[in-house]
Amino acid sequence: MLRVIPLPGATVIDPEVLLAAEAHLRRRDKKLARVIDAHGPCTIGGKKRDPFHVLCSSIISQQLSSRAADTIQARVAAATLAGARFKPAHFMGTTPEALRACGLSNAKAKWLRAVSEVHHGDAQFFRKLAKLDDEAAIETLDALPGIGRWTAEMFLIFAMGRLDIFSLGDAGLRRGLNVLHNKGEKLDDEATLAITAKWAPYRSVGSWYLWRVADTKAVTAVVA
Repeated sequence: MLRVIPLPGATVIDPEVLLAAEAHLRRRDKKLARVIDAHGPCTIGGKKRDPFHVLCSSIISQQLSSRAADTIQARVAAATLAGARFKPAHFMGTTPEALRACGLSNAKAKWLRAVSEVHHGDAQFFRKLAKLDDEAAIETLDALPGIGRWTAEMFLIFAMGRLDIFSLGDAGLRRGLNVLHNKGEKLDDEATLAITAKWAPYRSVGSWYLWRVADTKAVTAVVA
């Protein structure tokens, strides 16, 4: 039975659930079983992550390598005096010009402020989001400025501890699955979904292992 430990604004996944997920994935996919053996226990959802911070980090990371994203995020944290965790006030109190000086595009600077204003206007936003099913939560996030489906899916995995997400638009996941199941050759969407459907209800955990396969020095910027 799935058990999660609720925390204010975030979710930590019970280690017993991850063990059950790994056992399930081993049974359903022999090739993935070898990856699990090679990389050991999944660490996804192992610690509390502040939802607002994860969302802002995801916006900053869009279309960037992980190294570039880390560099720019550090600059933004310094410019906003955020320290280790972004809060709405950090962006509402910083000019767009100061954010652009950190390396952000004009669009990202606007999106960060817009998301900050949404959260500032509704302190219960993330608690309400947590009550929605996966697809409804993705649609709610997708409606926010600068948040597309990929960002919403990453948020559900890494901030909300949702266990059954596979992001069809994630380049690292597609690359990992191609390597694992098709000798690196590109699988189409239908074949990709057919393989990952066997992993349900633990597709997020399977995704964590695919990122290990892809070894993403990636443009996929996973907030892990």
